[in-house]
Amino acid sequence: MPPKFDPSDPAVVQLITLFDSLGLSPSKSLETAKSSKNAAQLKELIIAHGLEGKNLEEKKALLVAALAAQGTYLGSEAKAYVIDKVLEGKLERGDQLTAAVKYLAQHQLTATMNYLEPHRGAINEAEFDAECGVGVVVTPDQAEQLVLLYLAENASAIEGWQSFSATLMKLKATPELRWAATLDVKNATEAAFLNKFGPKVSVNPKDMRKAAASKTATPGNVTPTASDSSSGIVALSSEKTVFEEGFLGRLHKPGGNPQLNGALREKHLKTTGGQVWTRFPPEPNGYLHIGHSKAIFVNFGYAAHFGGKCYLRYDDTNPEAEEQQYFDYILEMVRWLGYEPWKITYSSDYFQRLYDLAVDLTRRDKAYVCHCSAEKIFADRGGEERGPRKACEHRNRPIAESLAEFEGMRDGKYKPGEAILRMKMDLEDGNPTMWDTIAYRVLNAPHHRTGTTWRIYPTYDFTHCLCDSFENISHSLCTTEFILSRQSYEWLCDALEVYKPKQSEYGRLNIQGTVMSKRKILKLVKEGHVSGWDDPRLYTLIALRRRGIPPGAIISFVSGLGVSTSPSNIQTVRFEQAIRQYLENSAPRLMMVLKPLKVTLENVPEDYVLMIEKPLHQKVPELGTSSVPFTRTLYIDAEDFRLEDSKDYFRLAPGKTVGLFQAPAPVTCTRYSIDPVTGEVAELFCTLGESNSTSNKPKTFIQWVADHPASGSPIRVDETRIFHQLFKSDDPAATEDFIADVNPNSLEVVEGAFIEVGFWPLAKKAIGDARKDSEARLKAAATSGSEPAKEASPVGALHDAHNQPVASVEQLVGNECVRFQGLRVGYFAVDKDAQLGCLTEGDAPKPGSRPGDVVILNRIVTLKEDSAKKAS
Repeated sequence: MPPKFDPSDPAVVQLITLFDSLGLSPSKSLETAKSSKNAAQLKELIIAHGLEGKNLEEKKALLVAALAAQGTYLGSEAKAYVIDKVLEGKLERGDQLTAAVKYLAQHQLTATMNYLEPHRGAINEAEFDAECGVGVVVTPDQAEQLVLLYLAENASAIEGWQSFSATLMKLKATPELRWAATLDVKNATEAAFLNKFGPKVSVNPKDMRKAAASKTATPGNVTPTASDSSSGIVALSSEKTVFEEGFLGRLHKPGGNPQLNGALREKHLKTTGGQVWTRFPPEPNGYLHIGHSKAIFVNFGYAAHFGGKCYLRYDDTNPEAEEQQYFDYILEMVRWLGYEPWKITYSSDYFQRLYDLAVDLTRRDKAYVCHCSAEKIFADRGGEERGPRKACEHRNRPIAESLAEFEGMRDGKYKPGEAILRMKMDLEDGNPTMWDTIAYRVLNAPHHRTGTTWRIYPTYDFTHCLCDSFENISHSLCTTEFILSRQSYEWLCDALEVYKPKQSEYGRLNIQGTVMSKRKILKLVKEGHVSGWDDPRLYTLIALRRRGIPPGAIISFVSGLGVSTSPSNIQTVRFEQAIRQYLENSAPRLMMVLKPLKVTLENVPEDYVLMIEKPLHQKVPELGTSSVPFTRTLYIDAEDFRLEDSKDYFRLAPGKTVGLFQAPAPVTCTRYSIDPVTGEVAELFCTLGESNSTSNKPKTFIQWVADHPASGSPIRVDETRIFHQLFKSDDPAATEDFIADVNPNSLEVVEGAFIEVGFWPLAKKAIGDARKDSEARLKAAATSGSEPAKEASPVGALHDAHNQPVASVEQLVGNECVRFQGLRVGYFAVDKDAQLGCLTEGDAPKPGSRPGDVVILNRIVTLKEDSAKKAS
């Protein structure tokens, strides 16, 4: 662990003072000082270029700080050139600065083949200005005209709202719009899309279940459903949804997938009743991540939208990598996202049937037992040189011999690697999946469900299509990395003359700035870079749940991306903005002071108490109110006070007046005291004004929390965990050593924050409401289906009509259900490590603190995009 940051350290105080003198805000100075690398670079830049005490406009000071971080490889002459451009007002934005750094770095490389300082005279100023957008002004009206022109010229390539993100990126990459304000381009593009395609629709699982219960639909015959406003997702009326346009809108109708003969189709349609049947088939060898949420949404959502059914099928064909915890968490995450599987099945349910079909395939002379080594097989397939392919020496062995050898594999005659069953496909085909793919291999590992019954296990290529066939899947939906597998999928079904589902592939979801490889995450966990698979800095679903992100926000985000064949490579800031928008009108708001600074109102009696009824959300009255005390002693956030006032600063300073949110009157700071040990401001002494009348209305309002032990105010937060991006780059998986890319400052723990007493009833209500919703959902799941629900098992778990366990309330309801916005601080949720006694009690006990309570909060997301991310 890095040494703990100490803001009272004299060296740190000196750094912060230096950064303040540049013109940075106190919060930005403190943030920069916390990063030893960035702090050292900025200090060097300030001193080397005479910027100490300049007190620049904050915008310019931020650009200088960004130059310090980005311009590591620039020489002092190049940095001075950029600084001059900033001071002259020619470089005004972060994107211009980034372009400037890039241009100068390339210029140095071109001129010297090394990172040497260029001479001023060597810089082509006109070329530099053109490359960095100096002097370029694109008005909102011009941006709108350029957007409309681009959309008209590229109309054939734009399919609908699912093309929005890609279109916006392409627009910003055009020379004409490169230096236009991003918001202007986005607004113009949204307006054009709205005019052409109608409103964009968000979809959530609750709506899908309602639609499925009320009607049975088929693709192309759908009535859109309205969203439940209480869910936080507002779905606008539209003729089409994400399931009816683009990739999903072009899918075949049930029964429209080609078969060897009509009898197979008729039997399939008789079984399904012409419904959409899908499946979500995860491998139980790790935890699901954010990318899986798209697969869950597509498979469960598509079936639900058309009144169909979706299986959860565990692809448990590799006992060496499977653990029970993975099975449990996969089901928990599916249910947490709002979906209930129609049936829960396992590939191992079909082991005997799969084995019988492997024997049948061998009898048809379409499979054979091979004893070649992995190296020999690779060489026969063309090797490193990708040369001509050669048939395996065992390919034409007699059928009876292969049958006997396969039986020997089953009975333990061979060790792993000594024998495999390969499908006899087409070595001349250009598709590698047709080069006699492996169907069965020997594994000396007990299976979690079948024990030691089997010594051989089928591969994915043999299992997946046949299980889809057994379960009468109408739409086998998977991501595009399986495109090549489609040919072998169809070949095997036809070779065995069984029902052949149709595989269709869509683009996967990737989030930048993180890793989702199970192997890489395991390395992070084992080496202690994260606390576990549920560390909120990760993008596993259990981590996102622990961080406090609502499941409905994830579904809303995924549905908003649309579904196409192109991969969705999304920046973390875009994902966080989607979460922020979801929480905006659904999360109650509490006053919160992250770093408390004591305030004494000297003209208020010591026993003065005024109970204030304040709304939990000024724009959403149905969220209710909270009652908080207002007393002589208050706490405000330390960042809401500074010693030096300025024209553009509206919060508290000596001699200045500021409003207190929902308080009876503004306060004026008359004096302050300094801690003799730390040298920091320890206490403010203020006077309470007459009233918040219109004539005396302050320019800004700050939040506060009162000291009133009788009502339990303030609530002290033992830990507030602030999460930053785990990696320094946007693509850590592409680096040679992704561990070296880990951001050592990705976790910030703040101790001693204060929140208002309204937290207790809010938390109690949030948990209570979540339990009621979950109980209703579980009751519906337990009684669904054509048969009566089974009796509860000895351990008390409900079972559905298929005698499969229904989720428990505890599986769906956790501390993370308690979410709120800390005013002007961020969105927060209670961490699973917190101990809040009143949440585990019944309805009668009064909400409030209990002995032994430990309050731990996780920041879900900031209130707005971090400036550091904007500059990067």
